[in-house]
Amino acid sequence: MLRWLRSPLYLFVAAAVAFSACAPAAPPTATAAPKPTTAPAKPAEAPKPAEPAKPAEAPKPVVEPTKPAPAPTKPSVEPTKPAAKPAGLKVGLVTDVGKIDDKSFNQSAWEGVQRAQRELGAQVKFVETTDPKDYAKNIDQFGQDNYDVLVTVGFALGQATADAAKKYPKMRFIGVDQFQEKDAENLAGLIFDEDKAGYLAGALAAMQTKSGTIGQVLGTPIVPPVEKFGAGYIAGAKAAKADIKILSACHPGGLAKGFTDPDWGKSTTLQMIDQKADIVFAAGGLTGNGGLIAANEKKILGIGVDTDQYMTLPEVKASLLSSSMKLITPGVFNLVKGVQDGKFKGGNIVGDVGLAPFHDLDAQVTAATKAKLADIDKGLKDNSIKTGWTKPTGNCPQA
Repeated sequence: MLRWLRSPLYLFVAAAVAFSACAPAAPPTATAAPKPTTAPAKPAEAPKPAEPAKPAEAPKPVVEPTKPAPAPTKPSVEPTKPAAKPAGLKVGLVTDVGKIDDKSFNQSAWEGVQRAQRELGAQVKFVETTDPKDYAKNIDQFGQDNYDVLVTVGFALGQATADAAKKYPKMRFIGVDQFQEKDAENLAGLIFDEDKAGYLAGALAAMQTKSGTIGQVLGTPIVPPVEKFGAGYIAGAKAAKADIKILSACHPGGLAKGFTDPDWGKSTTLQMIDQKADIVFAAGGLTGNGGLIAANEKKILGIGVDTDQYMTLPEVKASLLSSSMKLITPGVFNLVKGVQDGKFKGGNIVGDVGLAPFHDLDAQVTAATKAKLADIDKGLKDNSIKTGWTKPTGNCPQA
């Protein structure tokens, strides 16, 4: 071993190792230097900590709150549904033969529906009947369109209305002048004591006549309310003046023409005037209106029917003494409102009757006559005064 340590080869290797160990350190320094230079560059990437900029994405929290914000709009829409319920109440009307603007019966009922439009926000529509064969077809239009309420105007639509009430049990029906023999939950008959209204008109005519002769021009007596008006008029006139002469005529054309023939009403009234009648009661829709027009032209007094015709037939204002009213407009409106309020009941509902104001002719009616009429009205309401009406006969009332 000592020999190896002392050999020239060992000495050479040892010298080489010693030389390399003593070589300058610069090369390693030059090589390692890049590492520190690169390492500092990493800190320069500190923009990553700039992920605090992510908080700048705080819009996300801002957007999230705005998602709930639309939610309030849903509630604000929901509340409008109850408020829109009245507006969603769909109310239809089918006229009897004649026009919606007949200045009388159909118009009075339609005005009740229009009042529901104004005050309850109802959607309204009407169909005019020109032929009695179309009653059921016209009613069906509203049933198929899912209307909430349907008003049918006139006695003649009674059977078609009752049939429709069975066919459309979810609808509510109001039959004006339609007496209900059997109650149905969804059908109300709006009826009136026309004999009492006629009685007041007859008493007024008897107390105001100067000739001692009065007349009445009526629609078809097939319709019980027409017969009741006429019978009441005769009874009231006779009670007020026993020796009164009363001329009475009814249209012979039945349902098809009984209420739509103003020419017949006018010519018949002119005949009565020729027989000295100085006051004529006209109860028959457009037919009766013809009578009032004749009275106005001949400068005698007329008494209208169903509604205050001073308002609906302005061309006869100058000669219109009063009107024998069935308060159809408020009666129809109150029943429609009952549907909205959940208080609708089927069966017969008796509406109010009375005389309209005297308007321009008020000065011609004495205080004594007005007091007497008030007493008669009170007696009719408490049934201490009887009109003599019993049941329909289909005949034209005669004195």
